[in-house]
Amino acid sequence: MKKLPEVTLSYEGLYQMLLAPIRSKLLLTGIELNVFNVLSEPTSAEAVAKTLGTHPRNTRVFLDSLAAIDLLHKQKGRYRNSSIAEAFLVETSPTFLGRIFTFMKPDDQVLQNLPQLVKEGPPPPPETSPSSEEALARGVVLMADIERAGYAQEAVDILLDLPEFPSFRKMLDLGGGPGLIGMAIVDAHPTMTGVIFDLPPVIEETKKFLHEYEMEERMDVLGGDFNQDSIGGGYDLVLASGVLQFATDIDAVVKKVYDALNPRGVFVSLYPFGHTHERTKPESIVLSLLSMALMGQEVGVNQGDIATSMLRVGFTSVRSRTVDTFMGPMDLDIARK
Repeated sequence: MKKLPEVTLSYEGLYQMLLAPIRSKLLLTGIELNVFNVLSEPTSAEAVAKTLGTHPRNTRVFLDSLAAIDLLHKQKGRYRNSSIAEAFLVETSPTFLGRIFTFMKPDDQVLQNLPQLVKEGPPPPPETSPSSEEALARGVVLMADIERAGYAQEAVDILLDLPEFPSFRKMLDLGGGPGLIGMAIVDAHPTMTGVIFDLPPVIEETKKFLHEYEMEERMDVLGGDFNQDSIGGGYDLVLASGVLQFATDIDAVVKKVYDALNPRGVFVSLYPFGHTHERTKPESIVLSLLSMALMGQEVGVNQGDIATSMLRVGFTSVRSRTVDTFMGPMDLDIARK
């Protein structure tokens, strides 16, 4: 008699991979249909369908599925947002992330053509593309959503642990985008002022956030490309948050930061794209950059490259560790001049 195979491994992980696209599609569809906007209070599926103009039965099935992945709670036939959905998926919430999640969704065309891309490589670049200034402006707004949703506060908490923090007088938020991180850091200090540096089209958007948060008296802006332009000087602190992947020569940019710092100044780099395990980990980073990589745009440096560069250009000490953030694990490198 032929015996059944002896199985010592579980295929649960493989099965969960099959379900993952369904979960993400449920999330993105809920955002697209504004479902979470109408479920701050317990509401029936029929009432939701009437408000949104959707099919009554399929609305119930869809809401049940959102409850299955814990984005909604269902009790006595009525649905309401879970706490995480209420905080991050309702448009009127100050920490709404629906726009950035929609932007970050995997490129359907790339995924559908994955076998072809693997066989043939990336296609030729398109002859026309959206206005770079428009894309930059949109990116600033999306980045602001992330920074407002807890990332800025996490950066503040990291910097408050620096023993030098009380003595800082002037900081630079390098490639600061909307500038909310720099603003939060300056706001946490009684007297420090700051400068937000980014590309000129980005800076035009940054000014709007400075006005919105009434930080114009303590924060200034400086437009340019840190690969080729001056970033100013006289800083006690320079923060680079997730921007050094855009350095054409990382040593040249890090040396520019070194020169811009006062004696005993501190350079802090928070970097989410530090690849490990021969560029196969962290999973969240490898997968989030997959579409770009398949289309011929590989970005990201290996974990440790930034710290090594800091030492090469002359910083006297560098301390590195991995920190857990709302955006996932990030490399934290702290260099002292």
